[in-house]
Amino acid sequence: MPQHDAWVRTIIDTVVDGIVIIDDLGTIRVFNEGCQRLFGYTPDEVIGQNVRMLMPPPYTEQHDGYLRHYRETAEKRIIGSGRNVQGRRRDGSIFPMYLSVGELPEEHRGEGGRFVGIIHDTTSEIMAGEELRQTAARLRTIIESVPDAIVVIDERGRIDSFSSFAEKLFGWASHEVAGKNVSILMPEPYRSRHDGYLERYLSTFPMELAVAEMQLGDGRYFTGFVQDLSERQRVEKRAQDLQAELLHVSRLSAMGQMAAAIAHELNQPLTAVTNFAAAAERLLANTPGVPPKASEFIAKAGAQAERAGQIIRRLRSFVERGEIQIRPEALAAVLEEGVALALIGSKDAGVRIDLDFAADLPEVEMDRVQIQQVVINLVRNAIEAMQGGARRELTIAAARAEDGKVAVTVVDTGPGLAPEVADQLFQPFVTTKSQGMGVGLSISRTIVEAHGGSMSAAANPAGGTIFRFTLRISGPETEEEAGEG
Repeated sequence: MPQHDAWVRTIIDTVVDGIVIIDDLGTIRVFNEGCQRLFGYTPDEVIGQNVRMLMPPPYTEQHDGYLRHYRETAEKRIIGSGRNVQGRRRDGSIFPMYLSVGELPEEHRGEGGRFVGIIHDTTSEIMAGEELRQTAARLRTIIESVPDAIVVIDERGRIDSFSSFAEKLFGWASHEVAGKNVSILMPEPYRSRHDGYLERYLSTFPMELAVAEMQLGDGRYFTGFVQDLSERQRVEKRAQDLQAELLHVSRLSAMGQMAAAIAHELNQPLTAVTNFAAAAERLLANTPGVPPKASEFIAKAGAQAERAGQIIRRLRSFVERGEIQIRPEALAAVLEEGVALALIGSKDAGVRIDLDFAADLPEVEMDRVQIQQVVINLVRNAIEAMQGGARRELTIAAARAEDGKVAVTVVDTGPGLAPEVADQLFQPFVTTKSQGMGVGLSISRTIVEAHGGSMSAAANPAGGTIFRFTLRISGPETEEEAGEG
């Protein structure tokens, strides 16, 4: 048997893990080289000592009670058996370990040993696990901060990870898709075909998809980075539209300057025509035998030349740039001029125009040219809306309103406003015209609000649309009404 004991002792000392054998009272009988490396003690320092010296509190105080309980009842309650056990080294430091405890058969209880403990240091495993958890936490934080949807699937297509942005993009909660096949995120026919060719996956919204493969343990995983391109495409289209419209505005500005120059050049010959017609009329009046109709025609020619000159002067005033001048103006005259300018080139539209101005219209605070621009926009929009309609009637009305203001309405009998357009009618670049800029109504409302008024649109009960804007009354009337309030 001595040879057998030596053989067993060699095996015990060769084992990498620590092996300690104690008797009924907890006295250490065997302390192998693995234990020496783990605890830092030599066999001479621990043999004959209680095993409590290798334990940190509270195991130190509890150990003897456990052994006594076992001796009296034979109930196995060996302290700390299993994972999450701690040991105490010679220098007092504590380390995590895995402890497996067993009872030796009586025939092998040499030197009084009864219980054997096999100790494995789990420090590196715990550190690796903690490092893995920290890495996973950092990775999760990164994933959640990326402004793209991230979906991780295994090699069978089952969803393993689903980022918060993916929840917003697809409308699924993470717990709802976990473990399910990624095909639930796809429309047909890609849903049923997905397992055969993931790389051909397309979605119902424009997107950019990048797929990466990774190996974790024995399994392969695929991470999909999904970027919704809808907003980017909307922004790019808006930028393209804006660039085109700005180019259009630039051309209009150049045309305005040209119109001002043409108006200036035409004004002189028209003035000459008016003067020559007046002189001819005076000459004919002093010449006997001239047919009466000749004098009448000369007078009418002069009147038409004067009217043409007024139109040219109004056009020039409208297109020329200048400082905004808010001052009291006769509203009826401003509206009439604005309507006349808007109707230039619209004689063949077949629209019946009705001007309905209240007799007691007061003067209104305004920049004449800007308010005429509002009128021109509204009238031209109305004429274009009624093109092709069986009934084409346009009414421009003005009357006193509440709160010291006057209200101007432009009423047409066109097709009316579509519901999807009505809610955003006054926003820039919103239009129902194929060639429209979509800035006229936005500019018009801005002008009216800058004058202290408001603009709105409503359906015409008789068919068509009613545009209404208000302006402040000028002078003492406003102050009196404010004082009465």
